[in-house]
Amino acid sequence: MGANSSTINELSENDYLKKLSGTEAISENEPFWNQLLSFTFSTPTNSTDSKLLEEATISICKSLIENNPRTGNLGALIRVFLSRTKELKISAECQNQLFIWQAHNALFIICCLLKVFISQVSEAELLLHFSYQKTDPGSYESEVEDLLEELLFCLIHLIVEVPLLDITYSILLEAVTALVVFLSYQLFRKEIINESVIHKYLMRGRCLPYTSRLVKTLLYNFIRQEKSPPPGSHIFQQQADGGGLLYGLASGVASGLWTVLTLGGVGSKPTPVQEQSSPLANQSLLLLLVLANLTDAPDCPNPFRQAIMSFRNTQDSSVPLSPSPHSFQINFNSLYTALCEQQRSDQATLLLYTLLHQNTNVRTYVLARTDIESLVLPILEILYHVEERNSHHVYMSLIILLILTEDDGFNRSIHEVILKNITWYSERVLTEISLGSLLILVVIRTIQYNMTRTRDKYLHTNCLAALANMSAQFRSLHQYAAQRIISLFSLLSKKHNKVLEQATQSLRGPLGSDDSPFPDYAQDLNVIEEVIRMMLEIINSCLSNSLHHNPNLVYALLYKRELFEQFRSHPSFQDIMQNIDMVIGFFSSRLEQAGSDLSVERVLEVIKQGAVALPKDRLRVSMNATQHCIHHHHG
Repeated sequence: MGANSSTINELSENDYLKKLSGTEAISENEPFWNQLLSFTFSTPTNSTDSKLLEEATISICKSLIENNPRTGNLGALIRVFLSRTKELKISAECQNQLFIWQAHNALFIICCLLKVFISQVSEAELLLHFSYQKTDPGSYESEVEDLLEELLFCLIHLIVEVPLLDITYSILLEAVTALVVFLSYQLFRKEIINESVIHKYLMRGRCLPYTSRLVKTLLYNFIRQEKSPPPGSHIFQQQADGGGLLYGLASGVASGLWTVLTLGGVGSKPTPVQEQSSPLANQSLLLLLVLANLTDAPDCPNPFRQAIMSFRNTQDSSVPLSPSPHSFQINFNSLYTALCEQQRSDQATLLLYTLLHQNTNVRTYVLARTDIESLVLPILEILYHVEERNSHHVYMSLIILLILTEDDGFNRSIHEVILKNITWYSERVLTEISLGSLLILVVIRTIQYNMTRTRDKYLHTNCLAALANMSAQFRSLHQYAAQRIISLFSLLSKKHNKVLEQATQSLRGPLGSDDSPFPDYAQDLNVIEEVIRMMLEIINSCLSNSLHHNPNLVYALLYKRELFEQFRSHPSFQDIMQNIDMVIGFFSSRLEQAGSDLSVERVLEVIKQGAVALPKDRLRVSMNATQHCIHHHHG
């Protein structure tokens, strides 16, 4: 391997790696390790390079899996790494890059090997690989320390203790990635893993006291969104003042090695990385989400989830009554800002959902923010671009809206926030609209999209539940939002008639003549009637609670009053139609008295005067329309 071998593909032919995975045992104090670890090679930052790397290392891993039971070289490599990390914190403070560089490289190799091991061998076998040691004939097996726990502990310790600097960025990223890799067994198993030694080590024993610090550090990594330092900044440069010898020695070693090039350096095309992305923030977020979702052990609830459920704001001085042992404090203001800025990624939306759903301190804080639109707008934008998003992202966004709309204060305040020029809303120019009206528009659009394409009942239910939660607090609805509510109702009633017609025809037709099962029209009819009922409840709840605040809705209702004819006598809707009928009747007669050929402005004027004149007790407030929708997201 000359100094100019720069491609990942040549790794499988690398002499040092071949020796590591070969049949000869290498003891921990051989110079071999210095040679193996003195390469300059940036961690791949994109999936193409990562894939190449995995393909290149697979043959080496397979021979290591085969030979390691006799050589114990995997254990030796891990012990070499552990001995190099003892001084990391001091090295970072003294800017001693050589040390950090070699520790990083050791961890980088361990990570590459682990990925393949985990996809190829069971956890029980992996544990054996950690405990193999070279035994000379006639020598006895010394006490085997538990290397796996030692390594996991070391990684956590490294993440929480070593400061984030340009020279430590890569090793911190590698440590977070290594923990993600350790937790990736689930990817290769169909059933949920309940009993795992790796989980056990992370949730009790030496790692347990570090739970809250680990969660806090990962959250701060997400908040900081620190970008990768430029290539080469973590590799020590030649120093003019006599440090040259050391550098020359190391670079001589390096040239006979893996690859002397940083990826994206000379000879390999730089890969365009997304500008805003921070590999460390992204991996930290993934690790945090995986930790939060580990299964509780029978005798030990998941401590990471406890930490996520109980952490508090640094500004909050009140002592909680039952402090969780894993609680900690973090700056909620910077957390809120990061959440608002990162919603384009579905894992950031999942974090937001997790925090709103499980941490009451975060939920209370978010609902008290006076700039709630900073959070709600990015979520509405995700829903608006529903066809470009994966279904999980859309679901989580809707469920976040459901959680927020359970709060009356939220439902009131969104109508007071006036937005100017929403550029991403392309169907219609919205020069000025309240956040509340925009939220209604986007949710209705999601329902319509779902009706034509995915036909997913739960999506409907969640969308309608959010509208129902808000409906009693609708205020000054934008005319376009009021129109969309009624035109959605129109769409539903057309669909209802079509399904009704199909059902009637199928009953008349010859039954099962060609053995084709009939579509279940009765079930379709049930679903559509349930949706129509919810829509009527939403309209009704708005009329009963805030009619005088919503002249545009009354106007849209009168304009399309014939839509409601067919439901008046329908047994499923009679109770709820009484109010709507009464409102239509009351305002229609006021308009007739006002004369014919009225302008839109004049009609709205008559509606506003009528709203004041309408006797309050004429409107029956129907059974609380919002109640049955609220609990959908807890399932």
